[in-house]
Amino acid sequence: MGRSPARRTGPQGSGRRGSARVVPVLLALGVVLVTTGAAVAYWRDARPPVTDDQVADVADALDAAGTPTASAGASASPSAKPSASPSSSPSAIAVPATGPGTFVTARADGTTVGTGGRVRRYKVLVEEGIDVRPSAAAAEIAGVLADRRGWTRDGATSFRLVGTGSYDFVVKIATPGTVDRICGAAGLRTRGEVNCSVGTDVVVNLKRWVLGSPEFDGPIHEYRALIVNHEVGHRIGHGHETCPGAGRPAPAMMQQIKGLKGCVANAWPYDRDGAYLGGPPVP
Repeated sequence: MGRSPARRTGPQGSGRRGSARVVPVLLALGVVLVTTGAAVAYWRDARPPVTDDQVADVADALDAAGTPTASAGASASPSAKPSASPSSSPSAIAVPATGPGTFVTARADGTTVGTGGRVRRYKVLVEEGIDVRPSAAAAEIAGVLADRRGWTRDGATSFRLVGTGSYDFVVKIATPGTVDRICGAAGLRTRGEVNCSVGTDVVVNLKRWVLGSPEFDGPIHEYRALIVNHEVGHRIGHGHETCPGAGRPAPAMMQQIKGLKGCVANAWPYDRDGAYLGGPPVP
């Protein structure tokens, strides 16, 4: 996204000839401003692909930390009741390396959640052949997006789960191999480990959905909330943020899988009182 260096021009002439040059320059400047405005509007609605594996050390860090197994993920999760019903317990879900790359759409329409005037319609798709029910996954994701600690708290954004018709984005839960294929087609390296956001797709790696992250010590449904909030955050225009200070909640837009940098693991963009839990933007 670098900018071309500005073209340097010599001194303008004087008299009628100089005046004649001013008009086309002003017209050209107007065209540039209009075009720039259109480009900004396009960028906000068609964001470039984003992944949590922009650098090669993410998968290496996961290997060093020890990616949790299905049984470890189950034992590490407290017995507290989730705010949204999980699609299944972690120990019951196998994580095949890859799948067919075809998806089942959750046939469940929901009510609009949030008071914002910008209603974003979304679908939930689950790859065929994995042990996650589309309807249960859709209910869990809808619960995250409806939570008052989520993105609807900004007062501008609303969400509506749809099973048919037009949509703004799609949440796809897929095997690591399928995630690599979808994200890799956009030039992103997920290495079988992480999620990505590309085009209208929020692509959720089944491995992370089931096993969580070694950097997140909360229950699995909270980590799933972080996945949804982080990737949907990209879809609605938010970039990466970093830790605002030791002991403070890690922003939902922080790449927490890379390490917390002194922050405390957190799944939500806002706290219960409506304060934004942000941090400095990542350049």
